[in-house]
Amino acid sequence: MEDRSHRVLLALVMLFLFAVIVLQYVCPGTECQLLRLRALSPAAAAADPYRAEDETPARFVPRFNFSAGDLLRRVDFNIKGDDLIVFLHIQKTGGTTFGRHLVRNIQLEQPCECRAGQKKCTCHRPGKRETWLFSRFSTGWSCGLHADWTELTNCVPSVVDSKKEVRLRPSRNFYYITILRDPVSRYLSEWRHVQRGATWKASLHVCDGRSPTTEELPSCYTGDDWSGCSLQEFMDCPYNLANNRQVRMLSDLSLVGCYNLSVMPEEQRNKVLLDSAKENLKRMAFFGLTEFQRKTQYLFEKTFNMNFISPFTQYNSTRASSVEIDGQTQQRIEALNFLDMELYDYAKDLFLQRYQYMRQKEHQEARRKRQEQRKILRAKQAHLKEQGENSSSTDYIGNVERWRR
Repeated sequence: MEDRSHRVLLALVMLFLFAVIVLQYVCPGTECQLLRLRALSPAAAAADPYRAEDETPARFVPRFNFSAGDLLRRVDFNIKGDDLIVFLHIQKTGGTTFGRHLVRNIQLEQPCECRAGQKKCTCHRPGKRETWLFSRFSTGWSCGLHADWTELTNCVPSVVDSKKEVRLRPSRNFYYITILRDPVSRYLSEWRHVQRGATWKASLHVCDGRSPTTEELPSCYTGDDWSGCSLQEFMDCPYNLANNRQVRMLSDLSLVGCYNLSVMPEEQRNKVLLDSAKENLKRMAFFGLTEFQRKTQYLFEKTFNMNFISPFTQYNSTRASSVEIDGQTQQRIEALNFLDMELYDYAKDLFLQRYQYMRQKEHQEARRKRQEQRKILRAKQAHLKEQGENSSSTDYIGNVERWRR
């Protein structure tokens, strides 16, 4: 009885090993390795980094209609040529963390050179003394502190090629990227930052060739800074640039007369700004969301065909999250940032649709490779079988000839 149970157990083990070997032949790729790991470890299946990082519903239902061209983001970024990635850094969106990823955490043939004690890193192209990245941590604030879309698109080309004659300037591709954040969290984070003494007074706000006058852009405070201001004071200032900051920094301000509010009615101005911000965001090479760190990493890697060394970390505890506000204050902040609220809903929908689309493309490509591998395996098996039959036939004919002798 015991021998019989041993034989059954041995048979099961042999069957399992045979199945593993067959699976290796049929599907040797990375996708199947993941499937094997998940089959052996249910806990590993639950630890999907793209799902565990956020509160995205298992079945995301899109609200906006985007074309395949809007969803598929894969640019032919030539780091050895003249292409340039331009990072539009909006205040308090997690841009500092993302900016450090760009200079310290990307696998490159020639990594950025970051020296201790220095804020900027040298990000040269392989074999050239020229940067491939225009950002705070590579070129500094070359177009002004936290330069917006209007400033960057007019400033970057001239700054990059300022030392070259016009006829010698290369034809470059400028790939603009940015990070957005939930408007309420971003607003509270900016208030806490200003409360600690931040001013961003060095920002130029250049539009149509000039900075705004003090009449066009009044200050919210009279001293050197606004440190110690209460949230109520922060919300009560009608000139506060924190209000709808993301829309303003992503739109083409020249369309509305820059900071001159008398050019058109407020309602019309708001619509033009929002539409411009949406269009610019959609046409950017890439944008990420602070609330979706791993998805942001995934989409950047797929867009630029560049991989990060270490995975992004989702920080759910920030200075903004530590601020407790009541429902009325929440509604007031949302009202002050009603354009940003609409832009973020649009951005989140586009972002998650892009993520879904890219994952589907990835799975389709993996499925196609598995099918090709199966075809190759079947062809090999058929060839071996044919060889075996031919060998048997040859042996039989040879034996017949020998018998006749």
